[in-house]
Amino acid sequence: MAINNPSREEIGQILKKAKRIAVVGLSDNPQRTSYMVSKAMQSAGYEIIPVNPTVDEVLGVKAVKTLKEIEGHVDIVNVFRRSEYLMEVAKEFAEIDADVFWAQLGLENEKAYNFLKDKGYTVIMDRCIKVEHALTK
Repeated sequence: MAINNPSREEIGQILKKAKRIAVVGLSDNPQRTSYMVSKAMQSAGYEIIPVNPTVDEVLGVKAVKTLKEIEGHVDIVNVFRRSEYLMEVAKEFAEIDADVFWAQLGLENEKAYNFLKDKGYTVIMDRCIKVEHALTK
């Protein structure tokens, strides 16, 4: 089965409804794409939760080591980890029961996609959340 993202209209609805975005692999380096994208989403009004075991804080928010450490509901899990790690993140995602699994531009893993779709989750891969937000505002 190929990766089939929701339509741009559906993505727009997801982004309008979402409030909390957990960002897996969020770097504290302002030069990294994960930082720039997350900063833009934070500036747009989303609550950003950094998920990275190697940093203490990003964008003024205390980081957590894993998705399971997040208290409360997560609307979108935005992933900035190489494609080969997406299955590992997908399994943890399924344990916290967030709404949308989002792998950033250039990232996709058919096994992780099928695993999550079979469980009924909304999955977006190989799309930039910042670009989609700008296109669907």
